Amino acid sequence: MDSGIRADNGFKLGLFAANASSGLAITTIPERWSGSWPDNVRLAVLADRLGIDFLLPVGRWIGWPGTTFHDSVLETITWAGGLLAVTRRISVFATVHSALVPPVVAAKQLATLDQIGGGRAGLNIVAGWYQAEYEAFGLDLPGSPDQRYAHAQEWWDVVRTLWSSAEPFDHDGEYFPGMRGLHTSPRPAAGGLPVINAAVSGPGREFAARNADFLLTATFDPRRGSTLVEDAKRAARAHGGRGVEVLSNAFVVCRPTRREADEFLRHYAHDNADWPGVDTVMSGQGINTQSFTEEQIAMFRPRFAAGHGGFPLVGTPDEVAEAIGTFARAGAGGLALSFVDYLGELEYFASEVIPRLEKAGIRRPAGMG
Repeated sequence: MDSGIRADNGFKLGLFAANASSGLAITTIPERWSGSWPDNVRLAVLADRLGIDFLLPVGRWIGWPGTTFHDSVLETITWAGGLLAVTRRISVFATVHSALVPPVVAAKQLATLDQIGGGRAGLNIVAGWYQAEYEAFGLDLPGSPDQRYAHAQEWWDVVRTLWSSAEPFDHDGEYFPGMRGLHTSPRPAAGGLPVINAAVSGPGREFAARNADFLLTATFDPRRGSTLVEDAKRAARAHGGRGVEVLSNAFVVCRPTRREADEFLRHYAHDNADWPGVDTVMSGQGINTQSFTEEQIAMFRPRFAAGHGGFPLVGTPDEVAEAIGTFARAGAGGLALSFVDYLGELEYFASEVIPRLEKAGIRRPAGMG
């Protein structure tokens, strides 16, 4: 029986960025997420027991200048291997930069992950966007999304062929020329890995339509309807009738009363926000006065402080469950969630919100997929 993100249990719920200090909250409060290995192990075991479907890490190779946000980030392939070894049903993704990890290395590493997890490993493909990370590797960031995704496509083609070809093969492409005698074993335990791709640009969306099982987007607003979902599914069907689900990301502040939730949100994301860090991260992601109005930037800043720009799930269990329901009704397939303190907040969320989602028919209880 399929488990984790492959299970037929309805709307998916995952945890996003727990491998990084502060998670996705750009705040200075001392109780912000540590991102340490011991805390990640405790969180993975807890999430596995509570029925969370997947763990999705961020891939960072250098920190953000002038801020403690993501000053410590666990490397995602080794992180995933360790967590797959101590869990039983949850899917654990590795986030891999296609420009930084050779495809022959990645194919072997990812297949090994899937062997460790008995078919529960996943792959989040990143084509690249952060200039400073490329510079740390002595590389130039290609100037256009078309170039970055063309490189990622050839990388992924090599990886998939390594997993599927019964015989050694050669590859002589534009980005990976002169590769001879390619062959790998073992293969993924489940034959292949579920693929996530986070994409905003046109070339990125096309790459996801052609290759991904899940398109992750932070721009999805369920209140504006299901156009994005419909467009993504239509684009995927154009590639041999394949399917794709849309995931979005959201930050959670769930408390017994709305007043408690609002007070904590203000405490960590306003009164104690790391505002220089917010501006550094936004600028690094191209959200600046050259691309956006001052009014738009002022609107973005609080949401970046609260959860790196994710959708706010703030309120009582009833309110949070209802907000998640709007995503499901708009056609989204799931949410990647972040918390200020994942370990301190997840059990309350799972015990109060998930039963409400099950009662509403948005999810099915574990074992009923």
